[in-house]
Amino acid sequence: MKTIIEPFRIKSVEPIRMTTRDERERLLKDAGYNLFKLHSDDVLIDLLTDSGTSAMSAAQWGAVMTGDESYAGAPSFYRFEAAVKDLMDFKHIIPAHQGRAAEHLLFSLIAKRGHVIPSNTHFDTTRGNIEAAGAEALDLPIAEGKIPSLDHPFKGNIDLDALAQLMSERGDAVPGVMMTITNNAGGGQPVSLANIRGAAEIAHAHGKPFFIDGCRFAENAWFIKLREDGQQDRSIKEIVRDTFDVADGMTMSAKKDAFANIGGWLALNDDALAEQARTRLIQTEGFPTYGGLAGRDLDAIAQGLTEIVNEDYLRYRVRTNAYIAERLDALSVPVMKPAGGHAVFVDAREWLSHIPPAMRWLVRSIRKAAFGAARSGRSCSAASRTAPKRPPGWTLSVLPCRAASTPSRMRTISSKCSRNSPSARMTFAA
Repeated sequence: MKTIIEPFRIKSVEPIRMTTRDERERLLKDAGYNLFKLHSDDVLIDLLTDSGTSAMSAAQWGAVMTGDESYAGAPSFYRFEAAVKDLMDFKHIIPAHQGRAAEHLLFSLIAKRGHVIPSNTHFDTTRGNIEAAGAEALDLPIAEGKIPSLDHPFKGNIDLDALAQLMSERGDAVPGVMMTITNNAGGGQPVSLANIRGAAEIAHAHGKPFFIDGCRFAENAWFIKLREDGQQDRSIKEIVRDTFDVADGMTMSAKKDAFANIGGWLALNDDALAEQARTRLIQTEGFPTYGGLAGRDLDAIAQGLTEIVNEDYLRYRVRTNAYIAERLDALSVPVMKPAGGHAVFVDAREWLSHIPPAMRWLVRSIRKAAFGAARSGRSCSAASRTAPKRPPGWTLSVLPCRAASTPSRMRTISSKCSRNSPSARMTFAA
């Protein structure tokens, strides 16, 4: 179990406050035992989310100073648009303030009551936006993806046979097929290029568009390079472009694989749909050349997109997650295998069933997030009981990028999880 050196220097630091158990007991009570209501400066290591927590690079901070805040036609937008198209060559790039806003734009236009939208596994905001439009968000993960302890190179894949059957039986009710890369709610697991192409082929054979939620597109490309036959000698950029070449559109949170603290976009090839989306954007986000973002945010995203495809960084990030998963596995902590690219998933229902979730923050002041039955949406309803379910109780250990996490922090997290230490078992808050 080895780490590798960070491919960056840390030029700026921020002090953090240490708290005692007595303080944490009081703070937790004051927050109504709701970890989301804690003040972040009372949390020693905050792993509540990976979204928007990246430490931006020196070049990104420099780009912030070039931001143009013109209401329409700002140079910042055109730099942002060019950076997106350099990786994902869609015809229309429509900025939004974050990924869920892009999802809202898309599904408010294409989804309605009686529709069903399949995916490998919908992320919670995707599911929420689909259901808000009255449609059904249907998960079709492969069987291997539903077994956390099973080692499989592409557990994030969609079940192509199930997708083909759905399209044959209910194709008229499907306005589009969705693919999430990596499969965040499925354990941060990658999707193979062959599976992406297979899903797109099925969608197109039935005359339906194929959309990609691309939040972790670079990490997914790295896994493809490592694990898929014939991809080892190709660049990350080449794999990314091939990934999106088969898609008709995408949603994106730039708070993930663009190293930004805010932002996202909807990309489309359909002229009519893009025009509708821009009209809706003006109502909810802003003019189409800023989409609810400051020009400096657009420039930070543009620069981040040039940096995320760096192989040294991707190697470091994926290895850091694998390091934690290996340490936890050695401590008999039930983790999702293999480790994903952006997070380590712990089966909290199995591991910490005897401890109330909020109480797990008391001992080490490490705040965590969770994916489980509470976020399953309508897939738990009587109308959808035949739909594949996610294994409930996974706890998502999110590892923020770059300077936000160091090996000592990773060792701190994993060292508190030994089954031999009852207090340490309270570290991971589900």
